[in-house]
Amino acid sequence: MSNNKMSENSMSQNKPVIAVTLGDPGGIGPELIAKLFAENEVFADTHTVLIGDRWLWEEGQRVVGVNLDLPEVTSFAEVREHDSPVFLEMDTVAREQTAYAEANEHGGASVLAVLDRCIEGYKAGEVDGICFGPLNKYAMKLGGLGHEDELHWFVNKLGVTDFFSEFNTLGTLWTSRISSHVPLKDAHTYITEERIISAATLIHDTLRKAGFAEPRVAVAGFNPHAGEGGTCGREEIDIIAPAVEKCRAQGYSIVGPFPADTIFLKARDGELDAVVTMFHDQGQIAIKMLGFHEGVTILGGLPVPVGSPAHGTAYDIAGQNKANLTPTRNAFNLVKAMCSH
Repeated sequence: MSNNKMSENSMSQNKPVIAVTLGDPGGIGPELIAKLFAENEVFADTHTVLIGDRWLWEEGQRVVGVNLDLPEVTSFAEVREHDSPVFLEMDTVAREQTAYAEANEHGGASVLAVLDRCIEGYKAGEVDGICFGPLNKYAMKLGGLGHEDELHWFVNKLGVTDFFSEFNTLGTLWTSRISSHVPLKDAHTYITEERIISAATLIHDTLRKAGFAEPRVAVAGFNPHAGEGGTCGREEIDIIAPAVEKCRAQGYSIVGPFPADTIFLKARDGELDAVVTMFHDQGQIAIKMLGFHEGVTILGGLPVPVGSPAHGTAYDIAGQNKANLTPTRNAFNLVKAMCSH
């Protein structure tokens, strides 16, 4: 073998294998993924494999008016043999079992089966990152999801025992949260020093993996005006501030707590890279107002980079070629960057 050939093989082995899925069959996922795969430059420096049902892939292409001839592979082990994207076919759901704008058990079970195959590829050392199309939690629960969301499903499948959290990103701005998909009346029960320290240090470490040299992370308060010196709640004094100090004692450049109604002004103006919020909507409302059509969701705390567009299945426009590709493209690029780091 020539030195040039050996060098080419080495470069190919260094490129990450990223598995991409079509998402919920009744939503905008298939058409978004068809748009993504029509942009060849996105896949530079990767080995990319699309995994899913062929009819659903063909339907996504039909909606957006493209006809992409992806080489077919029969296993993840073959993906590195190809420099351009390839297709790994599954047979998870019949066309007549799903419909646009419909969340049902067949579509939900299909999503879980495809993600399960991706996990198998990761466990076998053949997949380095996963980017999935928009999912519908209700459909997934009808289809057998026994957890509150897909993050908890991944955690269970991968045997994660450390802290984990869903991150939302707008390019250079990330958010994390102490509690996620739980009733608001229960959110205060999740506010502990341990969870705050874990959430803040996890997003700090994940930002480093995404290429941030010196992440600037701030923690939000829980009460109005961060408790107003204890007159409007003491969580900031008794729990949040001590947790921040312990993070700093460990060498992390983490600050706070700051009032939740002003902290995102600092983020908007470029003074912060990440905000740790105390509950779901505290950060979600802010970050979606700042850039709903750019957002990415990263499943933090997993041993493998996993990302998706931050929006949902958009049943109201599914099949109409109206879906905005930007969040999906951003999600793929971020997973690629995390694989590289």
